[in-house]
Amino acid sequence: MEQKPYKRPESVLILVCTDAGEVLLMERTRPRGFWQSVTGSLNWGESARAAAVRELAEETGLKAGRHLADLHRGVSFPIVPPWRARYAPQHRVNREHWFIVQLPTRRMVRVGPREHRQYRWLSASTALRRATSWTNRKLIREWMSERNLM
Repeated sequence: MEQKPYKRPESVLILVCTDAGEVLLMERTRPRGFWQSVTGSLNWGESARAAAVRELAEETGLKAGRHLADLHRGVSFPIVPPWRARYAPQHRVNREHWFIVQLPTRRMVRVGPREHRQYRWLSASTALRRATSWTNRKLIREWMSERNLM
């Protein structure tokens, strides 16, 4: 894949959850206290699904397999000033594609220490309160609503 000088302004958010209504959240190494689901930018020339499979494996060690579902929705949000230099000057908005991995039960997760400090399987309501990103909370809230967990 050809290397581009700027990041692509598209990303994935993958909600990893269980049939029992638990949600996997990970704490980033920086900033400390920032809890999130699996996320990551799309590489140039990469599909959103391929990015979701790659990010899930990189951040958790989990293989997506048949459990990965493309929700065919997501959000767009302004790229905040501290991160704008990573993107071409004309790109001010990031498009986030949403996926879900619903597992029958909890799995052991292997987090990379350069990116995440720890992980927790949390009840959906606790995950909703703990998730730092508004887009992550929105996806958790929608998932909870669809499952009548609210």
